[in-house]
Amino acid sequence: MLLAEQRRLLCEYGRRVVGTGLVLGTSGNLSVRVGDLVAVTPAGGALDRLEPESCPVVDIEGHLVDGDLQPSSETPMHLAVYASADVRAVVHTHSTFGTVIATTMTELPPVHYNTLLLGGTVRVADYATYGTPELAANVRAALDGRRAALLANHGGVTVGGDLEAAFEAARLLEWLCEVYIRARSVGEPRVLTEEQLAAVVHRSRNPPRFPRREG
Repeated sequence: MLLAEQRRLLCEYGRRVVGTGLVLGTSGNLSVRVGDLVAVTPAGGALDRLEPESCPVVDIEGHLVDGDLQPSSETPMHLAVYASADVRAVVHTHSTFGTVIATTMTELPPVHYNTLLLGGTVRVADYATYGTPELAANVRAALDGRRAALLANHGGVTVGGDLEAAFEAARLLEWLCEVYIRARSVGEPRVLTEEQLAAVVHRSRNPPRFPRREG
């Protein structure tokens, strides 16, 4: 079976995104790229019930190469991301807190320094109908220089060098959205400045050293 390991991983991480509450029902989709081929979850399939053979393979231009089922309707978005960034996996979710932010704001501000792990302030892509070239273009722009973006009135998308990285980015995105929303229920969240974020970057590149005790 073509891209057998990648199709197996789609099933594994499909179960994980459902288990962590990042998707509900048949919403959401995942893909993995290998060379000019992309294994993607099928249209209308519940991500926690997939089998490897049910995950189709398309080429980078969107032609079906292997599999009996049609690929996800969001495949154009996945392919647009692969065409514009050096990533190997895409995870698209309809998580609760991410969707709340996506329906109310134009960006998720950096209220925690872990926002840097996603590349900085998370942009909200302009709304467009799902599965359309317009949405694909909007997401592509919102992801420029980032590992995550939110889709207005829709959900979120994260990318990575493999499915594990893209999945962990999706979990982090949802956590950051939840922190912001819960903070707003208490008061106005403090947003980190560019200087504060730069200091975090400097610290990560220059961690403290602890000398070994002699004797």
